[in-house]
Amino acid sequence: MKTTETIKVVPARYPLRTAGAIVALFVLATLVQSVAFNPRWEWGVFARWFFDPVIVSGLGQTLLLTLIGTLLSIVFGGLLALARLSSSWLLNSLAWGYIWLFRSLPLIVVLIILYNFSYLYDTLAIGIPFTGVQWGNFATINVLGQFSTAVVGLTLVQSAYTAEIIRGGFLGVDHGQYEAAAALGLPAWRRTLRIILPQALRTILPAGFNEIISLAKGTAMVYVLAMPELFYTIQMIYNRTQEVIPLLMVGAVWYLVITSVLSFIQHLVERALARSERRSAINTARVSRAEKRRRQISPQETVHVPLA
Repeated sequence: MKTTETIKVVPARYPLRTAGAIVALFVLATLVQSVAFNPRWEWGVFARWFFDPVIVSGLGQTLLLTLIGTLLSIVFGGLLALARLSSSWLLNSLAWGYIWLFRSLPLIVVLIILYNFSYLYDTLAIGIPFTGVQWGNFATINVLGQFSTAVVGLTLVQSAYTAEIIRGGFLGVDHGQYEAAAALGLPAWRRTLRIILPQALRTILPAGFNEIISLAKGTAMVYVLAMPELFYTIQMIYNRTQEVIPLLMVGAVWYLVITSVLSFIQHLVERALARSERRSAINTARVSRAEKRRRQISPQETVHVPLA
């Protein structure tokens, strides 16, 4: 006579994980209580200034600097990355020197030097070096204002980091891909844009968005130019009202909003890229299976040999 045994399934228990979760919730509740119910944070002042037109105007300047700095650094950094990957020792050396210099200098130093550029050089001339031949000159005081100095400074520094990110992405592509692309007989620019770049983007995007987020926060450094971006605007207000903490919290929350939006855009771009790669892999597998099936099903042709 067969006996049936009942197997009792006991779920796994993780007491340390449960204890850690309880401690984390306790710390979080303590922090929320200390921040939300402490009157010295002055949340009423925070609410009054958060959407103030002056603050929103400074926020617009920050976003504009971030956008222009990002676009210019991608273009200039891409050219630097191509120069670093070039077989020309001169281009490689010049690009390496630029990246070494501007990755070594703090952003605030670059901004201050550019802001005092008119003291160092009265005019900017276009001509042949070491000769008297000139095709035009411009007074530097009319060329580099507050906004243009901020854009140039942010672009110069950010391009050095962007170049290394792009170069790392290209180096991460398997060398066989370069050989296969060259075997197709495509022009170099088309091989780079259509075959190599889409594969390099998997490495470039995460680090690239991190640099964009760093650039958005780095725009706070242009306060040394007395330019009314977000941080400088907040600084001027709390110097007048002495409401330091709530106004700093206004800036902190706006920076959190900016970085959160950029992180969400990064997530969407990476998901779209992954979906595109999945679809490409599925289509390739389908084509290979169909080709294999066609070869198996197609009957061998009958060969008729005439008899003598």
